[in-house]
Amino acid sequence: MKALVLEDYNKLVYKDVSDPGINSNEVLVKVMACGICGSDVHGLDGSTGRRIPPMIMGHEASGVIVQTGADVKNWKTGDRVTFDSTVYPLNDWFTLGGMYNLSDNREVLGVSPGTYKRDGAFAEYIVIPQHILYKIPENVTFEQAAMVEAVAVALHSINISGVRTGDSCVVVGTGMIGTFILKLLKLSGASTIIAIDINEKRLQLAEKAGADYTFLSTEENLTEKIAALTNNRGADISFEAVGRSESVNLAIDVLRKGGTTVLVGNVSPKIDFPLQKVVTRELKVLGSCAIRGEYEVVLHLLETGKIAVDDQISAIVPLSEGALWFNKLYKKEEELNKVILVP
Repeated sequence: MKALVLEDYNKLVYKDVSDPGINSNEVLVKVMACGICGSDVHGLDGSTGRRIPPMIMGHEASGVIVQTGADVKNWKTGDRVTFDSTVYPLNDWFTLGGMYNLSDNREVLGVSPGTYKRDGAFAEYIVIPQHILYKIPENVTFEQAAMVEAVAVALHSINISGVRTGDSCVVVGTGMIGTFILKLLKLSGASTIIAIDINEKRLQLAEKAGADYTFLSTEENLTEKIAALTNNRGADISFEAVGRSESVNLAIDVLRKGGTTVLVGNVSPKIDFPLQKVVTRELKVLGSCAIRGEYEVVLHLLETGKIAVDDQISAIVPLSEGALWFNKLYKKEEELNKVILVP
């Protein structure tokens, strides 16, 4: 089969590779669409340490089942499917406790952090365990289904935040995940939704996504302005969708005493952390890791038209042109959101 292979850092090659074989509990999926995640772009140069070449990246995908293993039930050839990005063991203590995203020995499609290597979906075919499959509704396209993973990551952060109807919320970083957090907060009943970013164009899109107020992160007296919009207390909940010291500190600064910040961004291994602010204001700091059962909900939201993803898709291009589009994203040559590769 053909695949886009990270042969070395900053070297993507479209080439022939061996066809994958399936185990008894797995299915072979013909990939119809796979999105380039920001983590894939950061993995291109090795800066995150989670993409060790040679390997096939890609974890935001959809396709059609073309072969099933002997023990596969409830799935058949021809089924249109998408799948979780986390491959988790079913007998793990965390999985059995409802926390499969934290399970020991879990693997992520298209990721190789050194402890394991799991090739992903920038290829014509991919092998998927049956227990992470989800059926695509008839009125949802393969390209839309390839966006489910990103929306599910955003929804998981909201689910663990404890947001309640009437809460004031701030989203720091309005890239792909941040934009979906805004859209989902609108559905959740948050009363005041504030978006912060360093990019003016992204803030314009954030307003369309549901933000009631938008601010550049460089604005003077930003925390005071946000306090003025939140009964002079600060936000109940903030979401940080960047993963850098400056944005994490900002997400903490905008909170009221006793508030909660949810850290979603994950590009920096370490950051400067304002310990005394967190302790003396009794703030709650939560990490949001991947997905935990949100796929079904997101697919239903897409099926019923309650959330839109098409506005986040910048280009749908052949997998053979993947290296070119990776380069565009890496160099930030254009105002691109999601680029979807089609084998």
